[in-house]
Order: sequence, then structure tokens, then C-alpha cells
Amino acid sequence: MTDANRLALFRRLARAGALLAFIVIVMGAWVRLTAAGLGCPDWPGCYGHFHPAAAVVEADSINALHPTHPFDYGKALREMVHRYAASTLGLLILALAGLAVANRRFAQQPRLLPGLLVLTVCLQGLLGALTVTKLVMPPIVTLHLVGGLTTLSLLWWLSLTPATRSVSAAERRARAVAVGALVLLAGQILLGGWTSTNYAATACPDFPTCQGRLVPDGDWSAGFTVWRGLGQDYEGGVLPPAARAAIHATHRFGAVLVGLALLGCAAVAFRASSQRDTRRAALLLVAAVAAQWLIGINLIWKGFPLSLGTAHNAGAALLLCAMLLLLRCLTPRPPSLGLTGRRA
Repeated sequence: MTDANRLALFRRLARAGALLAFIVIVMGAWVRLTAAGLGCPDWPGCYGHFHPAAAVVEADSINALHPTHPFDYGKALREMVHRYAASTLGLLILALAGLAVANRRFAQQPRLLPGLLVLTVCLQGLLGALTVTKLVMPPIVTLHLVGGLTTLSLLWWLSLTPATRSVSAAERRARAVAVGALVLLAGQILLGGWTSTNYAATACPDFPTCQGRLVPDGDWSAGFTVWRGLGQDYEGGVLPPAARAAIHATHRFGAVLVGLALLGCAAVAFRASSQRDTRRAALLLVAAVAAQWLIGINLIWKGFPLSLGTAHNAGAALLLCAMLLLLRCLTPRPPSLGLTGRRA
């Protein structure tokens, strides 16, 4: 197999990993939104088994040991399917890292990011365990979500082929704008995770107002207090309504501001480049922003159905991928290196 074919195989495997990471993220949202995050209160098994069906016959004794979280086969199954998918993703990432090591003499083979992916997935496993054992504590669950999106981002970036042409000065300026927009998007996604893990999505049941006001009478201090101690059960949320309203309203304001920043970034990139791939990526980013806005608005207007709640999480992941695709189109391929590591 030639070096070019090995790199193509690496990118195909990374693309498959990105698809699986997207599925895992959407499944995680579905588990969280159906209150199945503690469907299995232990880790890595489920009530001491690797499939919840084995725990059905022990339901009575399980309920006696876990009176606040009685056995629910549906919730347990959803949680375990999510864990199976996440474990499969971890194995795929290990295979990708192994392929990177095998291709290490090829000049264009990424070396740092595959190792970073392995580290990320190990941290994800730890956060997954803490999510359960610490009773879905919001900071841990939020970090777990961020870790999942980081995994998706790294896999998606590795699957994309860098530009094979020179990048103009205007495109370099557009790339700087895109980096800034990516940072803003990351902050907004973090805020969205905080909204979800504190069960604040339904705190404002109206739109464009929130509880009848553009700026609700919220408790911002309580809403953004990160540490609330160990030992309490956070499933369903523990914050008062005013704190949840503050979180939700902040997420809304961020959605408007960050969305406008992303649209501005797309416009700058579209004008800066005459390349078809860059312009398509810019238009895709515009479409992703519009779709996410529409999903978010209809999520409120329709009374927060599970389908739209899950789609809103999927939209955030797709928005991140669109932003990275545009950034990749504006990033030139590094200078070719020989197999010995010297410039060819």
C-alpha cells in the first residue's frame, strides 16, 4: 500500500469516527432528555451486569437498595446502548492512533492529534463514570458534553483534506476571523451544555420574551454558581426557577450574538475567497446557523418536544462541523516533508 493510500485510509477511518461520535452525542442528548442518565447507577456495568436484561429478575432487590432510583428497564437500556456506542468509538480511536503510528514516516500523516484523541477519549471515560457516580452533577455532565464535542471536532478535522493551494492575504484575514468565531461558538456550546444539565431549557416557555419579559427577573448569581457540593442528586435539577430563567435567557442572548458573529464570518470568507470549496463551506455555515435558530425557536413554541430537543443538540454538533470545515478550507497544507522529516 502506498503512502497516499495509507493516508486516505486514515482519513476514511477518521470520517467514520466522526460519524460515530456524532451519533454518540445525539444518543447522549436523548438519554439526558429522557431522564435516563441514572438509568444505571453504577459503572461500567448496569446494576452489576453488562446488559440490563440480566437485572430484570433482581428488580425487587435492586429497588430495595436504590429506593430513589428504582429499576426502569427502558432507561437502563438507553443508558447502556449509549455506553456501548461510546466504547465502540473508543476502540475506533485506538485503531486510528495505531494507524497513525504505522504511517509515521509519511510526511503528511498527522501525529499530534491522534495522540490527543486517545487522551480525550480516556478523559471521556472518566467523566462518564463520574457522571453516574456523582449523580449527574452539572459541571461534570457539561464537561462530558464538551469532551464529546471535542472528540467529534478532532475526528472531523483529521478527516478533512487541507487546502492544496496557496492562501491569499484576504483568506488569511478571513481565517483569523474564523478562529475568533470558533472560540465564540465553543463558549456558546458550553453555555448550552450548562442550560441542559441544569434543566433550564423549559424555564422560559415563551418566545421572544422570557416569562413575559425580554429580560426576565432571574437570579444570575445562583444560576452560574458552578460548585454546589457532592452528595445530592442533581437529576431533574436543583436550582430555583429564577436561576434557571437566568441561565436560559443568557443562552438565548448568546445564541443571537454568536449566530450573528458566525454569519459575519461566513460573509467575510465568501468575499475573501473565489474558491468553490470555501464558498460552499461559508454557505453551509449560514444554513447551519439558520437551522439551529429555527430548531431553537420551534423547540419553545412546540412545548419542548423530545424530538426537537434532541435535534437542537444535533444542530450544535453540525454547526461546529460546518465552522471547522470553513476553517479547514482557509488553512493551507503544511510544507511537504520527506520521509526523514526534512523539507522535500
